[in-house]
Amino acid sequence: MTAPAKDRDNVVAEGGARVGAAAPTAGTRARRRADAATTIAWAAARAGFDLPVRVRAWDGSEAGPAGPPTAVLRSPRALRRALWAPGELGLARAYVSGDLDVEGDLTEGLRRAFRAARPAQSGRAWGGGASDGRATGGRVSRGRVSRGRVSRGRVSRGRGPGAWAGWGPGRWADVVSAAAVAASRLGVLGPPPAPPACEIRLSGRVHSRARDQAVIAGHYDLPVSFYRLILDPAMAYSCGYWTGDGPGYGLADAQRDKLDLVADKLRLGPGVSLLDLGCGWGSLTVHAAQHRQARVSSVTLSAEQGGYTRERLRGLGLADRAQVLIQDYRDTTGGPYDAIASLEMGEHVGADGYPAFCAALHRLLRPGGRLLIQQMSRGRNAPGGGAFIESYVTADMHMRPVGETVGLLEDAGLEVLSVQALRPHYVRTIRAWLGNLEDNLPAVEAIIGRERARMWRLYLAGGALAFEEGRMGVDQILAARPE
Repeated sequence: MTAPAKDRDNVVAEGGARVGAAAPTAGTRARRRADAATTIAWAAARAGFDLPVRVRAWDGSEAGPAGPPTAVLRSPRALRRALWAPGELGLARAYVSGDLDVEGDLTEGLRRAFRAARPAQSGRAWGGGASDGRATGGRVSRGRVSRGRVSRGRVSRGRGPGAWAGWGPGRWADVVSAAAVAASRLGVLGPPPAPPACEIRLSGRVHSRARDQAVIAGHYDLPVSFYRLILDPAMAYSCGYWTGDGPGYGLADAQRDKLDLVADKLRLGPGVSLLDLGCGWGSLTVHAAQHRQARVSSVTLSAEQGGYTRERLRGLGLADRAQVLIQDYRDTTGGPYDAIASLEMGEHVGADGYPAFCAALHRLLRPGGRLLIQQMSRGRNAPGGGAFIESYVTADMHMRPVGETVGLLEDAGLEVLSVQALRPHYVRTIRAWLGNLEDNLPAVEAIIGRERARMWRLYLAGGALAFEEGRMGVDQILAARPE
């Protein structure tokens, strides 16, 4: 069927904008509603882009490029969700709810969708920077570091439409108008569908203690049996360090090598005191106490993580070398410590609180002691985070170019010794987690439910792609408190 001619329906879109004029006859209405996929393709073309993947609609019609992957709209609600929340959030709601599915490679489907959404003038993925895991002394790819000074750009708070951040108001008006016309032609205009039940609903001041507790509990206080299905046996929920490519080398090896890398940089050994700030499921705490005979104090805000790590330590006979405190990082006292590690916890601190966080690290570290921060970053022109992450994964996260983090640490009186970019390592790590999730999908759904399992699948597929394309990075920053 050919694309419908210019619409003459009388449509009132969101915001009161009128599109078209006279209402269709019963015959034309039936004909127009018979081919949903063609109408959707027409709307995409009207908005200025071709369908990036093949689309199969709820009426069985198909349009778009041949071959997989195929976006399957199982219900008209998928289109309504996209109309009421244009961009990343609407599509995420449609996928998580099951109104939208993807047959074939989900990652490839996302790759094509992001490519279609990317501003034409960008010419490449956001970001850039080092593409390997080599350490640099005094040179940082995502923010200039020169003689102890860092050039700092504008800071994004990780909100907004994510991959669609480059679209201006005019482009969004075209998209919404075209979607409204398509929805009218298909007879699917209506009120917004309810969001999936697992969408985050928060209240209170951002980064207040109560809100931070709720954010952490929502993501990390899932049953440990779920995390066991997707993580390695050491339960490391952070980027691994992949030193091999052979068939016998996998996720567990990469996480072990990452823990050894951290321990070596911090010079951990018998009797060395380590503060593990944001200890997660205890991978570094256990490794440092068991294999380096260090004395470890660990801090986490997650009751699930804290309880699990305590049990691990007791079971391994390490309770005399390591203690776990379930508390807000702002309540950390003691020290001064010989070494401090914070593995992918700083993203939860927030922009306003980060200078105080750095000052606390300086205070808790003894003169001559070493600090290692492993932290996600964003490209200078990349948004970081996005509506999906904010609404489904962990709200209130903040990512900045790594050079800005270096500058904040230096402002607190710490000396930055090296920066090591690990971005390609996170692509492999997250894809290993995604593989574990897909291999264990029935068990995952039994533990956390179908909607939340779909959310995790979308989160991991999209996260790996963000690192692959350079929109996000992850870095190890090694610093010391001067004598």
